Amino acid sequence: MFKHLCPNQFVENIYHINLEQLAAEGIRGIIADLDNTLVPWNDNELFPEVLEWIKEVKDRGFKVCIVSNNHSERGDDLAKALNVPAIWRAVKPRRSSFRKALRIMDLNPAKVAVIGDQVFTDILGGNRLGLHTILVRPLNKREFFVTRLIRHVERMILFILCQRGSWK
Repeated sequence: MFKHLCPNQFVENIYHINLEQLAAEGIRGIIADLDNTLVPWNDNELFPEVLEWIKEVKDRGFKVCIVSNNHSERGDDLAKALNVPAIWRAVKPRRSSFRKALRIMDLNPAKVAVIGDQVFTDILGGNRLGLHTILVRPLNKREFFVTRLIRHVERMILFILCQRGSWK
């Protein structure tokens, strides 16, 4: 029942992702969430560390695409600064936005990882297509009020998954 909610990996933040290991596992592309994964929620500034991390990801040969439920008015400038394609108003966890990202990167699901801070959007959406899923802690506690409510359910589910040994 919970298999689609269980990430392949859980790390503190994007800087704790072992890119060498991902490459060794055949991962060639990364779909990244924007809010509270790459930048704090509703923030318009990129930390220099994020720019450096994206550069390292690209230098290692990974393709990158942002997939966000947020709108393009704010995100276009951020995607442009990162020099990566982006899909806005993605309606995650629907598969269509993830499939579009796969087409943009010209990769099949087995070669792509999804990085995000939400179980019910990023992880569920990625797992439904068989992508490698990486859950990160949210960068900031400030977030959309509905997301705050959903976080309580996420914590309960992750606790149950850990207790059952269902973690991948």
